[in-house]
Amino acid sequence: MERMRKIKRQLSLTLGRGGSGGGDRTLSDTITQEATSHSDSEIVHEDVKMSSDGESDPASSSDDVQSPVKVRMRNKKISTEDINKRLSLPADIRLPDDYLEKFNVIGPALFEQPISRRLRRVSLSEIGFGKLETYIKLDKLGEGTYATVYKGRSKLTENLVALKEIRLEHEEGAPCTAIREVSLLKDLKHANIVTLHDIIHTQKSLTLVFEYLDKDLKQYLDDCGNVIHVHNVKLFLFQLLRGLSYCHRRKVLHRDLKPQNLLINERGELKLADFGLARAKSIPTKTYSNEVVTLWYRPPDILLGSTDYSTHIDMWGVGCIFYEMATGRPLFPGSTVEEELHFIFKLLGTPTEQTWPGITSNEEFVAFNYPQYRAERLSNHTPRLSTEGVELLSEFLQFEGKKRISADESMNHAYFSNLGKRVKLLPDTTSIFTLPEIQLEKETMRPTAAAAPDPANSPNRRRSMLF
Repeated sequence: MERMRKIKRQLSLTLGRGGSGGGDRTLSDTITQEATSHSDSEIVHEDVKMSSDGESDPASSSDDVQSPVKVRMRNKKISTEDINKRLSLPADIRLPDDYLEKFNVIGPALFEQPISRRLRRVSLSEIGFGKLETYIKLDKLGEGTYATVYKGRSKLTENLVALKEIRLEHEEGAPCTAIREVSLLKDLKHANIVTLHDIIHTQKSLTLVFEYLDKDLKQYLDDCGNVIHVHNVKLFLFQLLRGLSYCHRRKVLHRDLKPQNLLINERGELKLADFGLARAKSIPTKTYSNEVVTLWYRPPDILLGSTDYSTHIDMWGVGCIFYEMATGRPLFPGSTVEEELHFIFKLLGTPTEQTWPGITSNEEFVAFNYPQYRAERLSNHTPRLSTEGVELLSEFLQFEGKKRISADESMNHAYFSNLGKRVKLLPDTTSIFTLPEIQLEKETMRPTAAAAPDPANSPNRRRSMLF
């Protein structure tokens, strides 16, 4: 609880100020004050030499020498590209009409001196970040328990965005799911993780501005009649694993993988979304809630009450999603915990001490008293998958978490061999579709098959908020 209160205070300090436009202080006021200030407590010092990401290189011992960079900046008219680079802004941003002119009057001071966090925050606020009026609501996409999601447009870039408007209760403040999502997503920068563009904090709401993607995986399945091209199944699975591997390397557990939380754009890029149940795994190991992961995608160890888990909690869900993409139907569509386990054991075999050591000591497992099912061949249920695909699916669907294949290991599985080696060497923020050999196959659109029961109607499912 104490940690959550600290995060809330930090959220209010670091985001709330940006949402209020930095108070009454203008950009010119801030630059003037900071240009004459020498207080280490107010300024995060950087050298004037800028690196490729807009931040400064480590301070040089030759600070007394007149820098050629300073001389050039004084004689050069500041451009939009200069500002974008210095403030780490997207290349397609449209600055306010008077902003560039203002920078050319007072701007050299910004480039000749260290840029503090406060100066950057005020600069972003004057551009339009952190303000509701910067975004236009177009359509309502959905509504959940805590939030309403709108399709919108950014006046800064003219690009479509998704606006997740979270209602704030006067007594409780921001929901813990929103705080988790913000605190994690601001540090997760990857081509297969949805981008958080902006955060707007007002007295009544907290609005998260995300990149807009056309549909989620569930809608994609519906649109192609629940028959996804087998090559596209492979591309979607690889991107899911790529995003998860990035999260897991940073000790972040998603804990709510399902088709509705995987977003897809027209290019075929798949991105993980809705980090409201995600957690940063602490060291040393702590126990966590077992009330996580939508029922259909929840692993058997969690269903049987385990609260001691790690990154393997997500890998069972990957297997269920893989099966659903390959077959067009959910793998274990149970409506209760008991029924969910029944479906699992009927396909994979009722566990014994030989197949799952310690299972006969689990009180819940004993109480359910399941019939002794023999494991069925997965290949009989997945005729569209290759031998390598069935083998990989089996490695996801292991009873014991420690026996499940990891996201990182999965990407090197023989199932993905025909994608080539270069796809595994891309930088984190680069899409796999930048490679000419990676192409999405055109789907054959068919009439939508009879829909499976919607887990949204299940009392065990947390209502989706699109992200």
